[in-house]
Amino acid sequence: MPATAPSHHPRRRRRTTRLLAAAATVVTAGALAAAALPASANAGESHRGHGGHGHGRYQDVQLLSFNDLHGNLEPPTGSSGRVTEVQPDGTTKTIDAGGIEYLATHLREARKGNRYSITAAGGDMVGASPLLSGLFHDEPTIEALNKLDLDVTSVGNHEFDEGAKELARLQNGGCHPTEGCYTDEEFEGADFPYLAANVLDEKTGKPILKPYWVWKQKGVKVGFIGVTLEGTPDIVSAEGVKGLAFKDEVETINKYAKELQRQGVKSIVALVHEGGFPASSSYNYDCDSPGAGDGISGPIADIAKNVTPQVDALVTGHTHAAYVCTIPDPAGKPRMVTSASSFGRLYTDTTLTYDRATGDIARTAVKSANHVVTRDVPKAPDMTRLIDRWSTLAAPIGNRAIGYISGDIDRGGTESPLGDLIADAQLAYGKTQDPETDLALMNPGGIRAPLTYAASGGEGDGVVTYAEGFTVQPFANTVNLKDYTGAQLIQVLKEQVSGPNEAAPKILQISSGLTYTLDLTKTGADRVVTDSIRLDGAPIDENATYRVASNSFLAGGGDGFPTLNEGTNELVGADDLTALEQYLTANSSAADPIEPPAADRITIVQ
Repeated sequence: MPATAPSHHPRRRRRTTRLLAAAATVVTAGALAAAALPASANAGESHRGHGGHGHGRYQDVQLLSFNDLHGNLEPPTGSSGRVTEVQPDGTTKTIDAGGIEYLATHLREARKGNRYSITAAGGDMVGASPLLSGLFHDEPTIEALNKLDLDVTSVGNHEFDEGAKELARLQNGGCHPTEGCYTDEEFEGADFPYLAANVLDEKTGKPILKPYWVWKQKGVKVGFIGVTLEGTPDIVSAEGVKGLAFKDEVETINKYAKELQRQGVKSIVALVHEGGFPASSSYNYDCDSPGAGDGISGPIADIAKNVTPQVDALVTGHTHAAYVCTIPDPAGKPRMVTSASSFGRLYTDTTLTYDRATGDIARTAVKSANHVVTRDVPKAPDMTRLIDRWSTLAAPIGNRAIGYISGDIDRGGTESPLGDLIADAQLAYGKTQDPETDLALMNPGGIRAPLTYAASGGEGDGVVTYAEGFTVQPFANTVNLKDYTGAQLIQVLKEQVSGPNEAAPKILQISSGLTYTLDLTKTGADRVVTDSIRLDGAPIDENATYRVASNSFLAGGGDGFPTLNEGTNELVGADDLTALEQYLTANSSAADPIEPPAADRITIVQ
């Protein structure tokens, strides 16, 4: 797993009140060779003579799906708004993608001529959202998804950012308990069901939302079971999951698949907010082609291999990756597993051929492909109106300039330029609270978007607006100061690549003055070379005390850093976006913008 995988990191409370007031199992094409689709059935041709499109025994059902929208209603910018496409000659090109106005047009066009069409999602529809949605507790995104005719979605970890009560409000409607109503009309909630089969109320032992939902049309029945990753409590703040229990994904899906079967529903799709890491970054690479370097790794590989054969397809998410793969089920038969990247840049079009005689899906006829949400199509007028309406409310806050940059400041890589900038901002803020502050640490998954030089609106190139800063850091974590011994600080750095983070490293972004070597040729905690750790050129003294700034999520031990929870003498400061704003304002101007940091504090040996 890349150290900067963007989707595994949570947020805490919203800032709205103040504002408005892997090295896991790998499934390769070679391993799937025995389960390859029969040539005659690969495109469903063996059924078409019997009414494959609905003129007899077999009925094609269109399943359109996407995942990890994260409230990105406007077209995402920078690398967050592009996908990579492999060309027939093996070269690649990038394509600008995403934006709810374009997603709506693409989905509506795809549905034409398909009387049996379902639209489903794999979780994280909201949370870690840009200002346009996040400022209003994601009501704009729920409204957009209603207009999009989304039929069903699983919950994701980010649906719990504000806790189960707020999730229930998004489902059922009603004005925000503290903010009230943002418009003249009361928020109506989601028209579609959120499924949370493996999220239980600790007191009752029952799912907090529906565990499954059945789509029916003219005798055709398809059941959907929705789960989020069992590890959600490890990546969401404690307040967000208080009173909840998260159960094993496979056991939960298998349990409810049996229940659906008893009800006579034999065609079943699992919506799983957990994912994998494809061998290629191109959305359209052939996951099932023979040869080394193909296939998919990560948690979803093990999940897919153990989910009951009664489930006919898995729509997944969480890793923000793009893939359309077949993975053998426990009976050794191929089963489709898909993910459509993130931020509305792709959608997946899957054909499920329903056998009216058995009520089940003819699995050998299943076909699927990811499609780019290109921006060369007309914008959906209703989505444009929605964006305009909420933008008018957000504009007085979002359009304010908070800094200037000389070029794109990216968040990619083991150590990123933007990670360095944010860590430096938190160190500077920490020193205003306590001059003895020594360093700052930032979790990479808390950095949700790059800072791009090109203007996103009318502010001009190189201008960083408050809305852009909000998109980068939407979690409203506070900047907390804690004391640690040198030995504890060394242990924190080793926890990046050991314990729960051993297989999927989470490399913290570090402030200026802290340096060390990361030796990726080694394993476990040894990948952090202890003797190389320096602060302002001096070795870390295990017996000395160091004052460390970090966001409240990290300071509480989040992301697999339990030692950070052991700090003492805690001082809770303002939110992290305030720290970033103050740093940009103090250190940049139109005549003297900030240059992208060199990202050279960690020496990487590979």
